[in-house]
Amino acid sequence: MRFTTNAYPREQRQDAWRFALRRVSLEVQATSEDLYGELVSFTSGQGIQFVRVTGNGQSLAIDMAQEAPSFWLVLLLEGRLSARQGTTTIDLAEGDILYGGGASRTQVDLAGEHRFLLVKVPHALPALRSRSALPSQISNLIADEAIGRMLSALLRSVADTIVDVSDDQIRPVELALPEFIAATLLDKAPVKELGGAAGARAAILERVFQSIEMRLSDPNLSIHQIAAEHRISPRYLQKLFESAGESFSQFVKFRRLERCRLDLGSPLHAQRSISEILYQWGFNDSASFSRAFRERYAMSPREYRKVGALPEDMGEAPRRGRPSAQKEGRPEEREDSAAPSTREGLGDVEGLVDGLVEDVQVDAARGVRHHALPVRPDTIHWGYFSKTLKPALEVCSGDYVTVETLTHHANDDAERMIDGDPAAEAIYRWTAEGKVIDRRGAGPLDASVVGRGPGEGFGVHICTGPIAISGAEPGDVVQVRILDIDPRPSRNPRFAGRAFGSNVAAYWGFHYAELLTEPKPREVITIYEIEKGAGLPVAHAVYNYRWTPQTDPSGVIHPMYDYPGVPVDPETTEKNFNVLRDIEIPVRPHFGVVALAPAHSDLVDSVPPANFGGNIDNWRLGPGASVFLPVAVPGGLLSLGDPHASQGDGELCGTAIECSMTAVIQVILHKAKAAAPHVRELDYPMIETPTEYVILGFSNPDYLRELGGKAQSEVYKRSSIDAAMRDAFRKARRFLMTIRDLSEDEAISLLSVGVDFGISQVANGNWGVHAVISKALFTN
Repeated sequence: MRFTTNAYPREQRQDAWRFALRRVSLEVQATSEDLYGELVSFTSGQGIQFVRVTGNGQSLAIDMAQEAPSFWLVLLLEGRLSARQGTTTIDLAEGDILYGGGASRTQVDLAGEHRFLLVKVPHALPALRSRSALPSQISNLIADEAIGRMLSALLRSVADTIVDVSDDQIRPVELALPEFIAATLLDKAPVKELGGAAGARAAILERVFQSIEMRLSDPNLSIHQIAAEHRISPRYLQKLFESAGESFSQFVKFRRLERCRLDLGSPLHAQRSISEILYQWGFNDSASFSRAFRERYAMSPREYRKVGALPEDMGEAPRRGRPSAQKEGRPEEREDSAAPSTREGLGDVEGLVDGLVEDVQVDAARGVRHHALPVRPDTIHWGYFSKTLKPALEVCSGDYVTVETLTHHANDDAERMIDGDPAAEAIYRWTAEGKVIDRRGAGPLDASVVGRGPGEGFGVHICTGPIAISGAEPGDVVQVRILDIDPRPSRNPRFAGRAFGSNVAAYWGFHYAELLTEPKPREVITIYEIEKGAGLPVAHAVYNYRWTPQTDPSGVIHPMYDYPGVPVDPETTEKNFNVLRDIEIPVRPHFGVVALAPAHSDLVDSVPPANFGGNIDNWRLGPGASVFLPVAVPGGLLSLGDPHASQGDGELCGTAIECSMTAVIQVILHKAKAAAPHVRELDYPMIETPTEYVILGFSNPDYLRELGGKAQSEVYKRSSIDAAMRDAFRKARRFLMTIRDLSEDEAISLLSVGVDFGISQVANGNWGVHAVISKALFTN
């Protein structure tokens, strides 16, 4: 998570800062009027959270009452800090460390400009779990002490690199940090707790445990190797393990299994295969690993990855065999009757996606799950919505989903956004023999209208899903919470770890008929890099080029940017690298498309948004926000796509910075009769952020019903800002009269003096206007 108050208007900074800090277990007690705050957090694969906070004078509270038991510590990087817990007060200088544990609140006063690193370490980690209980009072380590100096240096390196660090790079720290903490706890413990000979044996075992932990990935790890390292005999070491109730080999196997289980359940490792994970942690073959995993956890590794919980966590008896699924068959066996596939002659499609997230069908059992929904040929639909689509995933209300989305503009620079990425290569694959994804739009499959290709390009977005929501019925409302969203890094070794996006000034852009300079007309593609630096990420232009006629692999010439996924031959374009120099665009990641399936008999073009959601293109739908959508068909059928790194209100030239993204979302079902008033009345999309309601209006809000049999072509002809403004006004008026019980006259006055209306987009065939209603207007 990355946050800065500078991204918000002055009057919204206090509320935004409070919300950001609450997400990392910090509460604002008092701040200066001229508040400045910046927060960057990173969570490792084992759940250790690192949070760097920069700001001016304020008082905070560290409150872990709602967290799993954790040991926490604060390294003061700059400034002055005073901490209070009960009758204990501790003052820290730069480099000193404050630490504590449990649920007791700790008051932290920061007198002036400051910078600190907060670290939360789960007590369930092996290095801490076997130690004494979490400390009941705060304490401190002085930077001048040996252990304090060592720990301070380690954490300062994390603070300095937190913006760029990866899960692999942090792994040595997450192994070493619990050891530092354990050593600190032992150093502070009373002598009687350490206990003579028993304490000596326990101390040896602790050191042995950590030696093993550091070497779990070595398949040749042996008791002789560990015994020699600690200058004891293998026989004595085995006796030490027996005194703890297990053998050396059992301990090693169980620790390896636990590491594998953590990785299998982590969204950070969702793209890694089971085989990659087991080999990393020292297992030699998948068969013995699977047997050991089932014996240990009463389910197979594949089953655990699907349901995301162990049987005891699910409140069910352990089960053998495959979990009972709501849908039978693997995703690749489910055919979309509304979108025929023409995969013959393309070879082994399964082979194209080898190594991606495995089968994502789920067991929709009781309790909250965390699912992984990768982007690949059998989990996407390109350019249309349909109530006849078979779900790629089924979830229950409250479930979380790590969902991958792919931009339909990746071929604007295939070298940066497709090459080396198995999923992107598979989805975009197009040869003279055909395409892996043939249907690219809601038009005719025989390309009889203008001959551009199947689907005709009437609808362009690569949408992941659909996701069926168990129990969703027409009249209900689905809330999609965006918890996190990050750019998909390039898989090309030349650009490894860097992320890119494309902006197209296209023929459908508002500017196209208003060009001043020659040549006219023209379409221009600008490639951006999304860069992580101090503060919020920013985008910089890399280069641009003018669209030149491109011949697709089927032999069709495209003089304009008119069909999704046409490969751009870089030899036919002239790259201009001297563009937008010294300009940084703040990154505001969001989904352009979030849709439920409309209740319409035909395929529905993904471009024009409407009351079912769709291509709403509003940048406020980013991390921390929710979108509410009315359900039109059983199951809802949620699709997400058109990921953007950044977009301005209006989307003037026709596109945003189109960039593949991976997000963590939560899906919540609001039943018609039980929903809160402001949700129950919704028959249109609404965005809610921590500080605002955003009401979305369109030129033709229900165009599929309003415009008759030719609605999908007529909607493009009837867009106007006037009509969209009128729709946004009517919805916002009804919203205020419903949830605040205002009279019509009161609502109209408030809409004029306290509500901001803005243009969402003039690019999508059904133009949009939004009304931004600040929650701060309502004092109670």
